[in-house]
Amino acid sequence: MAAIVLRNIKKSFAAVSVLHGIDLAIHDREFVVFIGPSGCGKTTLLRLIAGLESPTSGQIIIDNEDVTNLPPAARGVAKVFQSYALYPHMTVYENMAFGLKMQGWRKKHLIQERVQEVARILQLESLLTRKPRELSGGQRQRVAIGRAIVRNPKVFLFDEPLSNLDASLRAQMRLELANLKAQLQATMIYVTHDQVEAMTLADRIVVMRDGMIEQVGTPLEVYNQPANQFVAGFMGSPPMNFLAGIVVKTSQNDVGLQLPSGLCIPLPALNIAMGEIITLGIRPEALSVSNDAPTLHPEAISFTGKILHIEHLGAESYVHLRINEQTLIVRTSLHPHVGETLTVTTALAKCHFFNYEGNACSGF
Repeated sequence: MAAIVLRNIKKSFAAVSVLHGIDLAIHDREFVVFIGPSGCGKTTLLRLIAGLESPTSGQIIIDNEDVTNLPPAARGVAKVFQSYALYPHMTVYENMAFGLKMQGWRKKHLIQERVQEVARILQLESLLTRKPRELSGGQRQRVAIGRAIVRNPKVFLFDEPLSNLDASLRAQMRLELANLKAQLQATMIYVTHDQVEAMTLADRIVVMRDGMIEQVGTPLEVYNQPANQFVAGFMGSPPMNFLAGIVVKTSQNDVGLQLPSGLCIPLPALNIAMGEIITLGIRPEALSVSNDAPTLHPEAISFTGKILHIEHLGAESYVHLRINEQTLIVRTSLHPHVGETLTVTTALAKCHFFNYEGNACSGF
């Protein structure tokens, strides 16, 4: 069982505190993605698990063993680096076999069998005699992954392994990693800043900010039920629209959110007080373009504004709609024109609400 438990992990470099008490349980054979903005501590946390750094305090447990003070070689982990870290003077075969020799493998036929087995999995059989300089970026990354796989570790650690590849290769390698995940059935931790990688590969996503965990959940949980405004804004491209307003009584004696534009939006049953400032969040794809007048249906919200800018992406467009002093981004398959007046509508059920502290508003 290659489960991982992190208990109150803290890390400081001199007077700078980088991680502020990380508690996390990663299940056996789970693919977990650490994601967050640059400097949030995700790579530092990965290096602590690998044993390349030591925590200031806390415990790291792998496979029911406290490995906090063990060297990297004794932890049963293999790390795939962003820079590939291949030996340039060795062939692909020699790069992949090197780890086995360091583990004490002496019988050449056993080493050859293991390398050939992994080469078949990664489609590297025809490249085994080449040097790294003769390989493309995607091939080098597969070799780096193969070098980790041959050791049959308890845990695989990936540190932004696709960041040096172009867009088409990244897409191809995402598919290969997804297939590899299904074949190996191993515990994997993957660090990235790329939301597409996180959403498509992860069993669970760990969203980090400023050395702390903001939310842990499946990709759909994190996307559809963000714990706070940071997660809601970080996950999603283009990012979620945010409109701040004040909680008021409506003319129908209901509770509404009064926006600076003058629009009053009906609010669901939330644990909020009159006069409280809260923020409405709407994802760009939750807004539908309508040529009709704003609907009066109580479960629908409409906005009308002028188009300032359009990002054409082929099959769809991102429309920047100016509403008084605020801007909404609308994701649509239609192709309107700059300067046009546009009405967009969304369902109240698709809206998110965040309190003054930025946390998701809960119901009564």
